[in-house]
Amino acid sequence: MADQASHRPLRLCILGATGSIGTNTLDVAARHPGKFEIWALSGASRVDELFAQCVTHRPKFAVMPAEPLAVLLRDKLRAAGLPTEVLSGERALCDVASHADVDVVMGAIVGAAGLAPCLAAARAGKRLLLANKEALVVGGALFMDAVKQGGATLLPIDSEHSAIFQCLPEHPSTWASRIDHIVLTASGGPFRDRDPATFADITPEQACAHPNWVMGRKISVDSATMMNKALEVIEARWLFDLTPDQIRVVLHPQSIIHSMVVCRDRSVLAQLGTPDMRVPIAYGLSWPERIESGADLLDFTKLNALTFREPDGARYPGLQLAWETLRGAPGSTCVLNAANEVAVDAFLNRRIRFDQIHSVNVQTLSDCVVPGQAVASVEGLLSLDQQSRRVAESVVAGLVR
Repeated sequence: MADQASHRPLRLCILGATGSIGTNTLDVAARHPGKFEIWALSGASRVDELFAQCVTHRPKFAVMPAEPLAVLLRDKLRAAGLPTEVLSGERALCDVASHADVDVVMGAIVGAAGLAPCLAAARAGKRLLLANKEALVVGGALFMDAVKQGGATLLPIDSEHSAIFQCLPEHPSTWASRIDHIVLTASGGPFRDRDPATFADITPEQACAHPNWVMGRKISVDSATMMNKALEVIEARWLFDLTPDQIRVVLHPQSIIHSMVVCRDRSVLAQLGTPDMRVPIAYGLSWPERIESGADLLDFTKLNALTFREPDGARYPGLQLAWETLRGAPGSTCVLNAANEVAVDAFLNRRIRFDQIHSVNVQTLSDCVVPGQAVASVEGLLSLDQQSRRVAESVVAGLVR
């Protein structure tokens, strides 16, 4: 756990500290005094929350995306007499994520904004706990090459991918010879039993009320549409070096089995636990050991049933886009991710209906040209991301709510 050479605590850089993953990471770390040191924190816009975290955890650095927000945080810390140095901008995020003093980076920034700092951590050879879907959905092969070349240790934090990782043999070189396919489980979100004919009436508040997990607003909407699962299919292709045909999805409303590996001999390995993100976070922080997470024990005597069913294409039309974009032109997954971010934001701001999110994604994929050179560099990917957002915004503007 702690650095064995110096017996010092592991120094943590938490990118996206004020979100649900970030706060849960701080909770787990606080349960193990002396094992972890909070070295750097970043936030998006919640200055007061990041200030409170700095008061509690005393990081060396705090990073805000924009200088005006950094000024506000800097003033609050100065007034409180705290020495935390406040930085701003993408360059600062990359600098703290790749800093020589950092041991572990939690990549929990939501959206494409998390790609550059996660890449920086990978290239610097850090233990990277990846909760940012977009790093792989947008970066794909480019990101995995950075992990390999930098000698980083990549540990997935999504409960489904962590479950797969925990079920696999320790050495990735043996995975291909043992895996037939994997099965990602999905709760189905809050509308798994609702009549799709009523989806036009769904409000942002209803979409954000997940039945099993406590999550941010964007990922809660993605869970309701099951675009989160589409993105996880794309992630799994890269994390575990699988073909699209080796990745399957099944609805499991209880969220007890977090995912499964089907072996070539037809044995099925599953990871079970209560639906609490502190479990995969604790596993990532302590790997290859295990530490107390704070989650409740799973009580099998109180489980009535574990049920499974196929996802309904009429209810979750966006799910199939995962396999379509993986088989499409390079860069297609980047376009899908950008379009979905724009569409979800438009829905949360009541500019489009819930049932129009899929329409925005499909139309953007159709309208956005994917140049071959777009996937050759980070700059090309980010340019494609911005182009896709402009196209998606024009699609949103043309819809009648």
